[in-house]
Amino acid sequence: MRIVIAEDSLLLREGLIRLLEEHGHQVVAAVGDGPGLVAAVVEHRPDVSIVDVRMPPSHTDEGLRAAVQARRLVPRTPVLVLSQYVEVSYADDLLADRAGAVGYLLKDRVAEIAEFLDALARVAAGRTVLDPDVVAQLVIRRGPDPLAGLTPREREVLGLMAQGRSNTAIARDIVVTEGAVEKHIRSIFLKLDLPPDTEAHRRVMAVLAYLRG
Repeated sequence: MRIVIAEDSLLLREGLIRLLEEHGHQVVAAVGDGPGLVAAVVEHRPDVSIVDVRMPPSHTDEGLRAAVQARRLVPRTPVLVLSQYVEVSYADDLLADRAGAVGYLLKDRVAEIAEFLDALARVAAGRTVLDPDVVAQLVIRRGPDPLAGLTPREREVLGLMAQGRSNTAIARDIVVTEGAVEKHIRSIFLKLDLPPDTEAHRRVMAVLAYLRG
């Protein structure tokens, strides 16, 4: 894959470059701020970008805002955001365009190399991938719960969808048939009142409902 990295920590940036190149990927640009990310995405049209949420000058959400801007200029460009902490609102903002091909992982997950590379590949393939710890935080909700009509099993399936799992992977994780997973997903779409559309689009919409629940 051709990859852009936006990370202001030189140590982590160089570490990511080495890791990715050792696994056969090409880092076409490595930058340390938001404007650099936007310029690199427009110039290189990478297969996926890895973006730190907090970058100069304020170290708040510059990386996220740059990622959103890059996706406006290059629609559907895949972006995997890395964050030091669980900040659900950032994941919600990144998913707002409903186009998929986005991910949100905690930086600690990079140390789990196989899992990190798998998440990167899933984002590059157009899937939505949320860190399991981010998903776990979503149990803290405010206001009416749009997921109230879902069964415990359907909530479990939706949580795995939020992690970017395919139907086959979900079936393996919860030890049921793939046909049973497809039945649960159809029921989730129906209960969340998601109109017939492409499967990928409805999966993103379902994840958004999960985030906002």
